[in-house]
Amino acid sequence: QVRLVESGGGSVQAGGSLRLSCAASGSIFRFGDMGWYRQAPGKQRDLVASITRGSRPSYVDSVKGRFTISRDNAKNTVYLQMDSLKPEDTGVYYCNADTLTTYGVKLAAYWGQGTQVTVSS
Repeated sequence: QVRLVESGGGSVQAGGSLRLSCAASGSIFRFGDMGWYRQAPGKQRDLVASITRGSRPSYVDSVKGRFTISRDNAKNTVYLQMDSLKPEDTGVYYCNADTLTTYGVKLAAYWGQGTQVTVSS
């Protein structure tokens, strides 16, 4: 059974930093793209950043220059370093990971349970 376990959320003041981690386990297949999504209160869940298995990152415009996504394939772990945090970054952050077949075809997508990030002004 595939599990994604997030950690590192918390409460900070604007301008502060947090580092999120997401450890994936339980798959006999490789993990492909991994990413972080954010869901603010009363809003839909939106992609914040993603990274390919080859470590090519992608960011939503609102976090470019402030957030850095990275991964360690040996540990099946993805990280999100969040700097210069703003109140609008507040929300529940969810980790997402795809599994791939031997031929690189996407099999399924999995979600973590979410971790709360609160940024106060």
